[in-house]
Amino acid sequence: MVHIFKSAFLSIFEPSLTLDQWAHHWRRKRASGDVIIVRYADDFVIGFQHRQEAERFLVDLKSRLEQFGLALHPEKTRLIEFGRFAGDTRRQRGEGKPETFDFLGFTHICAKTRLRKWFHVWRKTIKKRLVAFLARVKVVLRKRMHDPIEEVGEWLRRVVLGYYRYHAVPGNCDALNTVREELSRYWLKVLRRRGQKRRINWEHFAPIIRS
Repeated sequence: MVHIFKSAFLSIFEPSLTLDQWAHHWRRKRASGDVIIVRYADDFVIGFQHRQEAERFLVDLKSRLEQFGLALHPEKTRLIEFGRFAGDTRRQRGEGKPETFDFLGFTHICAKTRLRKWFHVWRKTIKKRLVAFLARVKVVLRKRMHDPIEEVGEWLRRVVLGYYRYHAVPGNCDALNTVREELSRYWLKVLRRRGQKRRINWEHFAPIIRS
């Protein structure tokens, strides 16, 4: 069983002094089970083998932060059961599926493979992040309505490729397909508004997308 402590800080500070070094010291001195710490900027996730150690860490961390006049983000701080045995354990207690958590742009989900039912962590692009990304790109496409098609196409290709390079992880195909389909559909809509004498249709637009 893994107990995930997910949180973030309310203010900007030097994490290496306030969290990183202290947390590693805490792990060596106070923990009997495994402790895994992952932090990016002010957002972090810590996994504990034992729930009681996760609860003790939270109390000690709050005390530590008070010394620096800092606090954890109340809406992003929570302790959840996660991992290989979380689903079975919660089912035995009559509870629902394991909770998910968001980190580094992905929603992390306890899942099993279809054939052999092996456990794996399923990562999906956070829905709000996906919607926001599409909205930003659509604004630029609208502004570049009258730019040469080749230039806009090359720019859009780089945007989509950059998105794929980060978000192309196993199990996240739906988000990737949504990005391609939504932006292709919107670009066609923008081109149709250019005021050309002959309106572009999907038959003419498809080779542009493929190129």
